[in-house]
Formats: sequence, structure tokens, C-alpha cells
Amino acid sequence: MAKKENTTKSFVLRMDADMLEAIEAWAADEFRSTNGQIQYILGQALSKAGRGKKGIKVNNM
Repeated sequence: MAKKENTTKSFVLRMDADMLEAIEAWAADEFRSTNGQIQYILGQALSKAGRGKKGIKVNNM
């Protein structure tokens, strides 16, 4: 059986400049990239809402 590849998709995200600054500062505090911090926040929100599917990696750093 073929092994399923982990695929990452890219998309454009527009957000308020103040929100982005806050996320950048939070990411720096936790030694993550801004992109990594956004993925972390979204993963936590999916888990909390019970929306995470099996196979979705939610990083609980």
C-alpha cells in the first residue's frame, strides 16, 4: 500500500496590522515563526471546538 504524503497548502491571509503585530510578538515569546504561531492558534481552536479530524496534526507545544 502506498504511503500517504503530508501535503501543505498555501493561501493568502489578510488581517489587521495590529493583530499581526500581536501574533508576531506572541510567536517571538514562544520561539516560533509567525506562520507556526498561526498554525498553533488554529490547531488549538479546532481542538477546542471539536472540529479536528483524525490525521490533523495539532501541535501542543
